[in-house]
Amino acid sequence: MLFPTIDFAIFFCIVFLGHWLLNAFRRPWKLFMIAASYVFYAWWDPRLVWLLALVSLLAQLGALAVARARGRGERARRITMAVAVVATLLPLVWFKYYGFFSLNFANWLHLVGAASPLPLLQITLPVGISFYSFMAVSYVVDVFRGVQEPAAWIDAFLYLSFFPHLVAGPIVRAGKLIPQIEQPRNPRRVDASRAAYLVLGGLFKKVVLSSFLSTAIVDPVFANPAGHSALEVLFAVYGYAIVIYADFSGYTDIAIGIALALGFEFPQNFDRPYAARSLQDFWQRWHITLSQWLRDYLYVPLGGNRRGESRSYVNIFLTMAIGGLWHGAAWTFVIWGMLHGVGQVVGHRRRTVRAARGLAPMDEGRWPRARQRFWTFQFVCLGWLFFRADSMANVGAMLGRLVTGWTMPSPLLTPLVLLAIAFGLAMQFAPHRPAEVLQAAFSRIAPATQGALVGLSLFAITTLGPQGVAPFIYFRF
Repeated sequence: MLFPTIDFAIFFCIVFLGHWLLNAFRRPWKLFMIAASYVFYAWWDPRLVWLLALVSLLAQLGALAVARARGRGERARRITMAVAVVATLLPLVWFKYYGFFSLNFANWLHLVGAASPLPLLQITLPVGISFYSFMAVSYVVDVFRGVQEPAAWIDAFLYLSFFPHLVAGPIVRAGKLIPQIEQPRNPRRVDASRAAYLVLGGLFKKVVLSSFLSTAIVDPVFANPAGHSALEVLFAVYGYAIVIYADFSGYTDIAIGIALALGFEFPQNFDRPYAARSLQDFWQRWHITLSQWLRDYLYVPLGGNRRGESRSYVNIFLTMAIGGLWHGAAWTFVIWGMLHGVGQVVGHRRRTVRAARGLAPMDEGRWPRARQRFWTFQFVCLGWLFFRADSMANVGAMLGRLVTGWTMPSPLLTPLVLLAIAFGLAMQFAPHRPAEVLQAAFSRIAPATQGALVGLSLFAITTLGPQGVAPFIYFRF
């Protein structure tokens, strides 16, 4: 079920009413919200609802087993935790990675003249499996670390299935969401104006900005690089940077706003990432909940920076490469992650050298900051080329066109396309204060006027947007 659809609007009205009517009755409320979340998930494919239930079951059994192992010694605790994490990840590995690894294994055996013993299967990737699997893993590991107690069964199932975050995040930790599940909501403390602002802003970014740039330049150029000029290829890559930001941050804005309307606080997931001055800064602003997950549940267990500088570089690279594989079972995603891993290592090394010389981590001043932002954005866009391309051949065609296509006409570079890209970039540098003032002013006006303004905004968004809405990009991860 897509957020910007009539189906979801009807679904949310029913859930919103049931949520607040049952709010004071804890067990009926929890059962209602679990049922609603499973209906939301089943809208894509009812046959895969069992998968969400299976991951939830494995995570809860794993958390309980890890908690019971606390008195059996460190080795037993670690083995129990490892088994629980592996069991929780098995559905993700099967559905997302079996085809990728079996195909590459078969290709490698073919090179040496051997046949693969593994059958090549075409497996449908269930929507959202990467997100709720990572939340399940963090829940089990947090119980192992002693920062989270095993939740009640009903709370654990609601935590993993709660529909606002279910299919594309943000990745909410158990310690953040389960305490909110356990307590009834106070309707008088719901920040309705902020919820409306987030939902409307997210809809604009997805339905208007992302959809327009996708159809106007990004999709045509990536589908046939040979038929387009170097300028069109260049601006298609820049356009995709705006598309994926507007699409994904738009989704999480809507998710956070919907959760807020129900009385729940979700963590921030984006903070103007294209204003970053380094790759490290970028990953502190882009998909923040995933960056923190990779740091806490992958980089730190690999050893972090505790085993020397050289080992920390290896851990950084491995973390980013695995993060690339998390995004998709294809070499384009792996290379995207490796590219960011190399960039992070180089940046880390540069800061270390500057610190040894008694210098600040980065040069300060207006022009040095502008230069840092410019080159960071160029590097990120180079990575987006791999991320968006269907294959390495597509990457090669795009890069080749950047070399050979400078004399061709560029009919796709219309003033509206250039304006949309410029607007998307300007959003990264807009101060927070005007938006906060506007939101505060909205909260002070009469409810009837608020409703009229919301309706007018929705009408404008649907008028400016295309007919029909494509699925969010991160649904396929």
